[in-house]
Amino acid sequence: MSLLAFQRDMRDWLVREDLIAAGRMGASAGPGLVVYQNNYRAQLVECLESSFARTRAWIGDEAFFHSAVHHIESVPPSSWTLDAYGRDFPATLARLHTQDPEIAEIASIELGLEELFVAADSPVIALEKLDNIDWDRAVLTFALSTRFLELRTNAFAIWSALVDEKEPPVSRNLDTPQVVLLWRQGEKCRMRPIDDAECQALRDLRSGMSFGALCRDVTLFCGEQQGVALVGQWLGLWLSDHLIVAIKDDWSAQPRTSSYL
Repeated sequence: MSLLAFQRDMRDWLVREDLIAAGRMGASAGPGLVVYQNNYRAQLVECLESSFARTRAWIGDEAFFHSAVHHIESVPPSSWTLDAYGRDFPATLARLHTQDPEIAEIASIELGLEELFVAADSPVIALEKLDNIDWDRAVLTFALSTRFLELRTNAFAIWSALVDEKEPPVSRNLDTPQVVLLWRQGEKCRMRPIDDAECQALRDLRSGMSFGALCRDVTLFCGEQQGVALVGQWLGLWLSDHLIVAIKDDWSAQPRTSSYL
C-alpha cells in the first residue's frame, strides 16, 4: 500500500468510520484505529466547546454534545486550521433545533465574534485629517471587519445575559428582525444592536454613496434639524468606534437616492 493510499484510508476511517478502509490496514491495526478515532472526535468536540461556550451554556452539556457529534459526523474539517471548523456549526444547529431558532442565532453571534479575531487589520483615521474635507462629496471607507448579523429572536439579549452571568430571558421570536453590528476596534471585538435607519445608512455608505447624498436623504425624510442631528450623531459614533478608516473627497461620486425615500 502506498503512503497516499494509506493516508486516504486513514482519513476515511476517521471521518466516516469506513470499515473497508480499516480492513485494508490489517486486523492488528483495529485497536489503534479506535484510539485515533476517539482522539480525533474528542479534539473536534473540544474545538466546538471552546468556540461556542454561550451556546453550550444555553442548551446544556448533553444537548450540545449530541449536536457536536452530529456535526462531526456530517461536516468533516476542510481547512488547514481548526479555528475554521465551527464555521458551519450554526447551520447544523438550525437543522437540529428547528423549534428553537435562538440556539443557532446565539451560535451565530459567537461565530461572528470569533471571526473578528482573524479579520484583516484596518488603520485608524486621524481626527486632524478631517479638516478641509468637502463633506458633500466625501466618501467613507469602513473597517474591513465591519459586518451585520440579522436576528429573528431575542438571541442577543440571551447571549448578553449569559456573558454577564445573569439569568437569561425566555426565548422568543421578534416581531421585526434585529440587526447587530459587529466590528473590531483595535484588539477588541465589538458589537451592538442598531436600528433600521443606521443600518441603511451604513449599507448605503459602504456601497459608495457620498456622505452629502446621505445627509440630503436623511434630512428630507426626518426634517432638516432632526436629520442633521442624527447624521452628526452617527458620524461621531462611527469615528469614536474606529469604524471609519478613511475619508476622501471623491468628485466622481454621483449623488443617488438611498432606501430612505
